[in-house]
Amino acid sequence: MEDSKAALMFAALGHEARLSVFRRLISAGPDGVAAGNLSSALNMPPSTLSHHLSALEHAGLIEGNRDGRRLYYAIVTHEVRALLNFLRNDCCGGQPALCGLADDTEPRL
Repeated sequence: MEDSKAALMFAALGHEARLSVFRRLISAGPDGVAAGNLSSALNMPPSTLSHHLSALEHAGLIEGNRDGRRLYYAIVTHEVRALLNFLRNDCCGGQPALCGLADDTEPRL
């Protein structure tokens, strides 16, 4: 992953509300969560949530899919995994085992 892409992702996650949205979507798994349910669960007005979802989607961390009249959002697993690997690869001078991370395993999502 290029530094510029990682920086865009970190910038998106650097806002408290967006981090909350992202964490809720991570815990929801691959099926994602309907935007209305996210709004209710996070006690966030739909227009505010829409702004944060757009920033996360622009960074490539989440994607929206329409099912009839409902819009569902879910994490983009391979992009999140790539971001985690980006951090892991430089951990402890390129020796992830020194950081308590196994060299031969990717982060699980």
